[in-house]
Amino acid sequence: MKSLFILCSASCFIATLKLPIEYYTFLRIVISLGSILMIYDLLNHKNYSWIIVFVAVFIFFNPVFPIYLHRKSIWLPFDIATGILFLLLAFLRKKDKVKEEKNQEPLSPPKLYTRDHIIVPKPLKQKEN
Repeated sequence: MKSLFILCSASCFIATLKLPIEYYTFLRIVISLGSILMIYDLLNHKNYSWIIVFVAVFIFFNPVFPIYLHRKSIWLPFDIATGILFLLLAFLRKKDKVKEEKNQEPLSPPKLYTRDHIIVPKPLKQKEN
């Protein structure tokens, strides 16, 4: 998934250049796929605040019912913000997984056998006469 997020980010940054309309159709498809996969992953992790962000990205970049803003200067901030968002996800999600792996407890507690316990005999009390 990291490579897909980097591809989405690079595609958004390349979209700031003056390119033919076919590239922007490709951009819509790539960003839509990336946002759908991210929404699915976020649903599994129950992270609902980020789901709202990616639903908005999906709606804005969807290739089926495209939103036309007709001027490149209006699209530039959206392309840059989406590119930064996908870059952050590509590198921050990796750190989260590493932290989760460190915080995981073993699946079952270690077995304790009676032979593993050291039994120290109690000292004998001496009777006073």
